[in-house]
Amino acid sequence: MAARSNKQHSGPRPKPVPQRTCIACRRTDAKRGLIRLVRDADGHVVVDPTGKRHGRGAYLCHDPTCWELALKRRSLERALHLDQLDPVDREQLLAFGRALKPAEPAM
Repeated sequence: MAARSNKQHSGPRPKPVPQRTCIACRRTDAKRGLIRLVRDADGHVVVDPTGKRHGRGAYLCHDPTCWELALKRRSLERALHLDQLDPVDREQLLAFGRALKPAEPAM
């Protein structure tokens, strides 16, 4: 006769929430809490609101400061394995980042 386990089954386990890191401030958050940027097949960098586009991805916070830092420090180029970010893409990303609401101060 097989021995029974005393392990209590409390129902299905909750799915783990995927975590990602902002390439500018290094803060970790849920995947849906950050904005994904993708380098497409043509080498252009675009915002991926669905998080499902094909291509190499990187994540940034909803904080405009993080967007400026990532572009200033070339963090985006390193994360997406680019030699140089296209000037048009850079301006579009800066405009997108500036349009975001500033982050709430931490308490």
